[in-house]
Amino acid sequence: MKLNEMKRFLANENIQLTKSLGQNFLHDANQLRRIVAAAELSKTDRVLEVGPGLGPLTDLLIQDTGEVLAVEKDERLLESLRSRFGEALSSGKLTLVHADALDFVSRAEQDWNQWKMVSNLPYSIASPLLVDLAWSKSPPERIVCTLQIEVAKRLMASPQQQRDYGLLTLLLQLNYAPKGWFKIPANCFFPEPDVDSACICLARRETPLLPEEQRGAFKRVVKRGFSQRRKMMMKLLKADWPLPALQAAFTDLGISPLARAETVSLEQFVRLASLLYPISKT
Repeated sequence: MKLNEMKRFLANENIQLTKSLGQNFLHDANQLRRIVAAAELSKTDRVLEVGPGLGPLTDLLIQDTGEVLAVEKDERLLESLRSRFGEALSSGKLTLVHADALDFVSRAEQDWNQWKMVSNLPYSIASPLLVDLAWSKSPPERIVCTLQIEVAKRLMASPQQQRDYGLLTLLLQLNYAPKGWFKIPANCFFPEPDVDSACICLARRETPLLPEEQRGAFKRVVKRGFSQRRKMMMKLLKADWPLPALQAAFTDLGISPLARAETVSLEQFVRLASLLYPISKT
């Protein structure tokens, strides 16, 4: 759907877009094709799309995949999607769900293991939605989505990018390996957002970095470690683990007792969680 078609439809239907829903529709055909290419889709793939809006990305996904599940919160847009994609709905290639995506992902007893998520995500829900999917029992095999460029940088960061590296980075990268990203200028959207966006690609790790039972310890360590970024991590972790155990673990991993969390690598956090998992503060 081209920009003039979007404007015409919204005007004809007297639909005022809602900023609280993060309704900035991507209309640039080249950027849409780049997103689809990053997903490396096949005719047998099943795809979750969050926030289809007026359906420009949905259109491409239907052409390149076996099944698309699109979750749209704005009821005003559903009738347009049903009308535009009637044939795909009838054939079962497209399923439309009227729901808040955060509620849907948290409530749905869905095995996403054989799915990919390809979406132009509403800014307001991007971070919590990605964390929920990444920490679900069966996360998608690939995540390709657009979001605010600042959030994209955080998701793709390493300790060398200390300004961006943090809790969100680690919660996603425990289960997903960053595969790349590209910038999408604000003028590719309607209405134009106040910031640039980026499309990121994350691939689920073939071998989990931690066994299931230790994942809770990992989340606890990184949340506590980044609770006050400018403080030494060992001092923060003392709230949950005894100091002698922390000192031994830091020494074993070559982490300075003066280190802040933003200087500690994913691999070190993984090993730290593994060492602290069986220990509780008495």
